[in-house]
Amino acid sequence: MTGDAGSEATRPPGHSGGPVAGPATGQHGRWRLAGLPAADRTLVMGVVNVTPDSFSDGGNWLDPAAGVARGRDLTAAGADIIDVGGESTRPGAKRITEAEELRRVLPVVTELAAAGTCVSVDTMRAPVARRAIDAGARMVNDVSGGLADPEMVSVIAAAGVPYVVVHWRGHSADMYGKAHYDDVVTDVGTELSLRVAGLIAGGADPAQIIVDPGLGFAKLAEHNWPLLAHLPQISALSAPGGPFPVLVAASRKRFLGRLLAGPGGEPRSFTGSDDATVAITALAAAAGAWCVRVHEVPANADAVRVAARWDQETRPPGVAGGAGEGAGQ
Repeated sequence: MTGDAGSEATRPPGHSGGPVAGPATGQHGRWRLAGLPAADRTLVMGVVNVTPDSFSDGGNWLDPAAGVARGRDLTAAGADIIDVGGESTRPGAKRITEAEELRRVLPVVTELAAAGTCVSVDTMRAPVARRAIDAGARMVNDVSGGLADPEMVSVIAAAGVPYVVVHWRGHSADMYGKAHYDDVVTDVGTELSLRVAGLIAGGADPAQIIVDPGLGFAKLAEHNWPLLAHLPQISALSAPGGPFPVLVAASRKRFLGRLLAGPGGEPRSFTGSDDATVAITALAAAAGAWCVRVHEVPANADAVRVAARWDQETRPPGVAGGAGEGAGQ
């Protein structure tokens, strides 16, 4: 956890009693979510993939000790949150068993949380989410937005932790067959609104919800760019309780490598897209993203601070910063 971030919760107007997870905004319109770091800038989430087959770093942190060390290194480099995942969602990835996912993530979540690290668990399974929360995870990042496991909503509702709802149309094995949109910004916004409304109907508090446009999930390169360019619209869903904080997860994704392809058309390597990721981070932060999810932290941590300072100088007097309240209006 960085020195300029602390845990804070702000009770939304009209909310009485019970746990509060956000999404009330603080100074300059920045979001405050209970149990998570708070800062007047976009937060940085560092990725720890405890997997043998993730798309850019599979196998690097599979050993629990290596995963814990990586989480500590990312925190020391400036990450506000560490996102621990045990199941790859790369294109074409096959599901693993629940037992294997638990075996991979629980030791890493437990040790990092015990050391005071703010840990998120990246999972589509309700039992894994429940066990990780019990082990100290403060947030659940679900790339399926609760569609892969209908029991997820009851777990997150009972725990009261912040919950990332990613736009999703199906598992990785066949997701590109579903990458058809009339207007990707409108369609993703509509589908996310329906998903969030369903979660709220199932017992989730709107104050728990964070939304993610799902870059690369059932989306081609030409779909990802408009979504990045319209983050305020993604925040301002029609679901009850909106607008919602937005998580942007563009780090090392294929659409960046293809944009940066060499003269022969060969896409840039995953790690070779790290500088482009920093550019996305700066632009997303300037557009009011609540958090960016990245594989390498230092330059991204710099980028969000530069964007925050830039925002101070360019924002008209009396206008709040951040996606949602005062942003894009």
